[in-house]
Amino acid sequence: MAMTTVSARGTQAAPRRASRRGQKVLAWVGTHAIAIVLALAFIGPILFILLTALMSDQQALTKDLWPASWHWENFVSVFQQAPMLSYFGNSLLYAGLATLLMLLSSVPVAYALSRMKWRGRNAMFYLVIVAMLLPPQVIAVPMYVLWAKMGLTGTLWPLILPNLFGDAFSIFLLRQFLITIPQSYSDSARVDGASELGILFRVILPMAKPGIAAAALFSFLNTWNDYFGPLLYTGENQSNWTLSLGLASFRGVHQVQWNLTMAATVLVMLPLIILFFFAQKQFIEGIKFSGVKG
Repeated sequence: MAMTTVSARGTQAAPRRASRRGQKVLAWVGTHAIAIVLALAFIGPILFILLTALMSDQQALTKDLWPASWHWENFVSVFQQAPMLSYFGNSLLYAGLATLLMLLSSVPVAYALSRMKWRGRNAMFYLVIVAMLLPPQVIAVPMYVLWAKMGLTGTLWPLILPNLFGDAFSIFLLRQFLITIPQSYSDSARVDGASELGILFRVILPMAKPGIAAAALFSFLNTWNDYFGPLLYTGENQSNWTLSLGLASFRGVHQVQWNLTMAATVLVMLPLIILFFFAQKQFIEGIKFSGVKG
């Protein structure tokens, strides 16, 4: 009799636990409904591109959303039909050097605008904001004429060298992050006899890693995805094409082979996805603390 009672109670408790778990799941879905919808909106296109890249030529862009057979050789075909490694090297050279030069030039400017007091500092900051709002197409023609006279058109140097003079958006982002660091750290270092360069390199930079990572990631993403600049300066020299130009050319040649086009698109996106996953913590912290003070 006792065993029967215990068994009956256990039978009744199991549906209750399942019902509670179901209620918790529904509550969680209701609480995070907007985040789930946004995640699906971002993941959906990426998943579609990846699945299409693994389809056969006949199945691509049909009503079928799942590959009938998996064609991993599509990624090999991309390298066989286009010099993707050369394009990758050019993109890496462009994005890497441009980001490095941007940091070398923008960090000292941001430090001067945020940590040092000097006449005209606010006016210079407003000038940086104006430069940030200026469309790059406005100065495209005079800049092209300048680089053409220097004999550098057809190369990536007209896109890399301007970063030696700083980037308006990066200066703004770094300045907004640096002003969140308490001034007492700089004052203590000055009392100990540290110079401004010493304060910058020994005190501020170690504390500004999230902001620097955010600025570097923004710069790398913009240059890696840049199409207008490489088209303007290297359009006639295929040996210096970046991945953005190479992908556009590949799509034009293989416009009916969407599986190969999607495979090439995956190869272009993959380095950025990997980079973001490794740097997302620093990137989020940099964005969170930038722009909270005026």
